[in-house]
Amino acid sequence: GTIAARAQVCQQAEHSFAGMPCGIMDQFISLMGQKGHALLIDCRSLETSLVPLSDPKLAVLITNSNVRHSLGSSEYPVRRRQCEEVAQALGKESLREVQLEELEAARELVSKEGFRRARHVVGEIQRTAQAAAALRRGDYRAFGRLMVESHRSLRDDYEVSCPELDQLVEAALAVPGVYGSRMTGGGFGGCTVTLLEASAAPHAMQHIQEHYGGTATFYLSQAADGAKVLRL
Repeated sequence: GTIAARAQVCQQAEHSFAGMPCGIMDQFISLMGQKGHALLIDCRSLETSLVPLSDPKLAVLITNSNVRHSLGSSEYPVRRRQCEEVAQALGKESLREVQLEELEAARELVSKEGFRRARHVVGEIQRTAQAAAALRRGDYRAFGRLMVESHRSLRDDYEVSCPELDQLVEAALAVPGVYGSRMTGGGFGGCTVTLLEASAAPHAMQHIQEHYGGTATFYLSQAADGAKVLRL
């Protein structure tokens, strides 16, 4: 079948067998990643578009906090349910159809917590479109600012960050040559992703390690092809 159909089958396996109501980003990038590009995914229509990310002066630093709080697996389905409840209260199929102004106007219809969760999602949809546009025009500073806004929203509104991830992000942002940093994945531990000048990477790794309470592991990477069979 199509690549999108294969991604959906992989997602369904995670829903049914792992019991995790995950999204479809990991499956899509694994199947459709292309060297030198980011992938913009529309999770509603399952349309994708490649966004150039091939500047050799840029690098992506993945930093593993090496902590995993037990909340991660239990809170993810809760967040999803809260967002679905807000969409329902607003008479919408999903939060994708909700504008920030509509959400603000309907504040009284939903719980305070539900409002914050939905504000994160609606804001993140806007930020994603803005980030793709920034990347297309090579505006890495704007892209980095959006990464930081995203992290703060994940921390304050969606509440899926943790002190270790916040520490890693703040340490990265203190380094000259870093454009932006944010947590990635389900939260409550795991990794941060940092966009930076490739030349700043050694200093960034040293600075983060020195200012992090735990022991971090680093993976310096660039946009690469998706998963494939390697011939040995």
